[in-house]
Amino acid sequence: MITEKEQTETALKIVKSVADAIKELGSIPSGHLYARLMAFLTLDQYNQIIGFLKRAELIKEEHHEITWIA
Repeated sequence: MITEKEQTETALKIVKSVADAIKELGSIPSGHLYARLMAFLTLDQYNQIIGFLKRAELIKEEHHEITWIA
């Protein structure tokens, strides 16, 4: 059974991986990014991660284009 700590660590690794991808690309259409990740994340999970990164002011999204700003 997976512990809560392991679940949290896994979630943080996923968020970091998505953030790193956006940072490396500079900007990417949101749909293109989700298409690359859809085998690993549900749309709800993807939207939660993007929302978190926006609230953390690491990215911005305009006209469905995600841009790294940090």
